[in-house]
Amino acid sequence: MKLGFNEATCMKHSSLQADLELCEKNGYDYIEIRLDMLADYLKDHTYSDLRKFFASSHLKPYAFNSIENINFCTPDEWQERVQLFTFACQSAQEIGNPYIIMVPTMGPDMVNKTEKEVFDDSVESLIKFVEIAKPYGVKLAFEPIGDPRWCVRSLKQCWEIVKKIDRENVGIALDAFNLFLYTKFTDIDDLDQVPLEKIFVYHIDDCEDLPLGILDHCHRLFPGDGVIPLDLLSEKLKAKGYNEIASIELFRPQYWDMEPADVIRIGKEKTLRFL
Repeated sequence: MKLGFNEATCMKHSSLQADLELCEKNGYDYIEIRLDMLADYLKDHTYSDLRKFFASSHLKPYAFNSIENINFCTPDEWQERVQLFTFACQSAQEIGNPYIIMVPTMGPDMVNKTEKEVFDDSVESLIKFVEIAKPYGVKLAFEPIGDPRWCVRSLKQCWEIVKKIDRENVGIALDAFNLFLYTKFTDIDDLDQVPLEKIFVYHIDDCEDLPLGILDHCHRLFPGDGVIPLDLLSEKLKAKGYNEIASIELFRPQYWDMEPADVIRIGKEKTLRFL
């Protein structure tokens, strides 16, 4: 697998320019760029600047994060999502970024949605995004999030949606923490049903030992510092032949307060043993 860095990990005290330089310095293979940090970067830079950086660096772009809350949108909300998604597609074409992460909707009422409602809406919404993405040659990676606040929670549910869509450019983003957040990996064998070619992105992260219902994204830890059986997940991916990105994605406030240079260095050291 290739070492990746997701910009959420240092987003409070860093910038795209700083993350690019630090990831290149530390020998990362790929970077997942946050769209808000890209927008900030483009205030003082150009796509040409980005292309020049990647052309002369080992580091390469891999995915944009993310288009969120794609389910059960009002007309105004849908237009906002489409506008951001179109920006992501255009930017992807400009710099050769292959993937966009797509995230289901979060809200207090999501727990009241039926599985069929979620399935039908997810299929409909993602197909609409697929049609927008066609001219840009970009792929969509749909990410299940285990917490009940999100409407697509399990890997099985996500795979059924992706399988129904049956488009070459729609696959899955696996996130170790988000899979653990569902049933603490008791359903990890569901990964055996997902074809290798449909695993577009892998986020590697660990977490504190807390009960479900309390465990949240702020409890993420560097790989190996927590209780997620990352060896098991890595072995499953290895057995399938997966050799693409393993990207560190940590939303931990304590890490945001650290120097980005230290976080990126430590992240590499902690992650390499799982690749």
